[in-house]
Amino acid sequence: MTAISAVTTTGETSALCANVGVSRAAFYRRRRPADPRRQPARRASPRALRLDERQAVLDVLHSERLIDQAPAEVHATLLEEQTYLCSPRTMYRILADAGEVRERRDQARHPAYVKPELVATRPNQIWSWDITKLKGPVAYLYFSLYVILDLFSRYVVGWMVAAQEGARLAERLIAATCQKQGIAPQQLTIHADRGAPMRSKVVAELFTDLGIAGSFSRPRVSNDNPFSEAQFRTFKYRPEFPDRFGSIQDARAICHALFTWYHDAHHHSGLRYLTPADVHYGRAATVLEARYRTRLAAYAAHPERFVQGPPRLETLPEAVWINAPAKTARQDAPGTTIVTPVDPQHGVILASDVKVEDRSIVIASVASLH
Repeated sequence: MTAISAVTTTGETSALCANVGVSRAAFYRRRRPADPRRQPARRASPRALRLDERQAVLDVLHSERLIDQAPAEVHATLLEEQTYLCSPRTMYRILADAGEVRERRDQARHPAYVKPELVATRPNQIWSWDITKLKGPVAYLYFSLYVILDLFSRYVVGWMVAAQEGARLAERLIAATCQKQGIAPQQLTIHADRGAPMRSKVVAELFTDLGIAGSFSRPRVSNDNPFSEAQFRTFKYRPEFPDRFGSIQDARAICHALFTWYHDAHHHSGLRYLTPADVHYGRAATVLEARYRTRLAAYAAHPERFVQGPPRLETLPEAVWINAPAKTARQDAPGTTIVTPVDPQHGVILASDVKVEDRSIVIASVASLH
């Protein structure tokens, strides 16, 4: 349009606009933009209520006998009294202008859930646990598989197959697993979703007694508990995993064999293809050193086959996290952001400092506890 204004002369505007595909009206509108001050004021409708009439309607709607009635009910009542003020829709408009129209039904108001940000730099620092269903021998019969996973090593520190899902069973499993792993007070954070057993009172009391911090996923967020879900997928995609289990004893036997494979034979891609048992029990450095020496020997024999140069010694990741931390609470290594599990600013619920011996914990024998 600037070019048209530069070259146009009298009588050439229409032709130039047609050549460049611009409407002549748009050209004139662009050359002389409208002044808002010149816009004529919108004329009020002759049917609109005057200010005093609108106030009269509000006074009637605010009266003691009609204040709890809907506009349609008020309109009908006034008609029976031979009084007409306005239509029910106009009553709604007047109430809306006064800010007195809202959703009258009780609506759930969800709190602003804090995103969990958990970082593990060693085993037995952060656990993630969940429950999945196993199909029984007939339709609508399921067994519950409880699994507690260490975040850093991916090692399943505790598991159980039960006939149902319940808070008391979860309490027994967590207590027995903490005793087996030698968990000290204020050492551990346990992360879970917001299922009923996870949010139960008995589990919360156990966390308080053992000095464990509890962390929970946000509702309807798929990536707040990824490690447990990934472990279930690895578990259920094994060829040995059946479509249905013949009995609860059959489920326990098959799960025992599968967890043995997972711990000692499964090379995890997130652990430099080490097994979870090697990482959990401190054998990772030895295994990585042996692999390095094997590659060095292969390089010495055929260096031309290593196009990227001599092999380098692999190391484990320094930290594993659920949701990368946004703030730095502690700096342990250059370039590594560590957020401690006892930081209340990161959505972790802290248990009170209560000694374990303050409560007598009776750990019942759990079938197939591994």
